[in-house]
Amino acid sequence: MNELNLGQNTPRSRFEARAGGHYVGQAAYVDDDGDHRIFFHTAVIDEYAGQGIAGTLAEYALSKTVAGGKIIVPVCPYIKSYLARHPEYVPDVLEPTEPLLRFLDGVLQSRKRSAAPKGHD
Repeated sequence: MNELNLGQNTPRSRFEARAGGHYVGQAAYVDDDGDHRIFFHTAVIDEYAGQGIAGTLAEYALSKTVAGGKIIVPVCPYIKSYLARHPEYVPDVLEPTEPLLRFLDGVLQSRKRSAAPKGHD
């Protein structure tokens, strides 16, 4: 595998993994108006699966989140399982609440509507 580069793509609200300059994975999030960062999706493309990229990406994303003063809200199953194996993050984790889940749903629905193809008038 090429060297793995990790970074935050703030405009796309995700942390990304790249190998050889090519996108290979992400940990997507939504920030609320407060200090919560809701992680809702983590994925690595099939070609790079099984190489530990998701774990490396999760560690990077969670560490950057905590360093930035944000509280981790895990909705993504992968992030939840990662946190279960890494108790050092417990002080910085908030289990999802109904208001945060409604907020996440609203943001994701809004993104779907804005990404939908426009009809011709």
